[in-house]
Amino acid sequence: VCSSDLPDGGAAIFARPIAEIRQRVPACKVEVLIPDFRGDWKALETVVAACPDVLNHNTETVPRLYHEVRKGAVYGRSLELLRRAKSLAPEMPTKTGLMLGLGEEREEVLAAMQDLAAQGTDILTLGQYMQPTREHLPIVRYVHPDEFGEYKKLGEQMGFAHVEAGPLVRSSYHAFEQEAAAHV
Repeated sequence: VCSSDLPDGGAAIFARPIAEIRQRVPACKVEVLIPDFRGDWKALETVVAACPDVLNHNTETVPRLYHEVRKGAVYGRSLELLRRAKSLAPEMPTKTGLMLGLGEEREEVLAAMQDLAAQGTDILTLGQYMQPTREHLPIVRYVHPDEFGEYKKLGEQMGFAHVEAGPLVRSSYHAFEQEAAAHV
């Protein structure tokens, strides 16, 4: 069974381990990477109520490429999830990430970053898409490190508390430092 096929969208699968970790190792920081629960906001509430230190939902790409990159996902629903999470727990850092190199244009990346900042998202990661197998989407281009540096600066100007941007950045990249920066 896929977690999204469960009645709660798999929310308990995320919430229970957070509670267990809190009970066994109270000082342990917990970041949870969740799906969009297909817009089931009760499922989101279940996860937020478990009090993760960081709630991460990766947006992955720009709106134009959503149908190709994230089949079954909806860009607006990802934005709504991030907005609702921030509304439910304003002190809890929210985080998202974009993969670059799938054919997006600079203006599209900047517009997506603005959309994400407008939801109150605290942490943004930007990394190079790497094709895991030949059955996955091909890499359209490799993004130059200087371009990642520019996105980092612009993201900080947009109001993100922390931006990780670089070819090898993934959502977990320097997670401890990201969480700390979001609480400053």
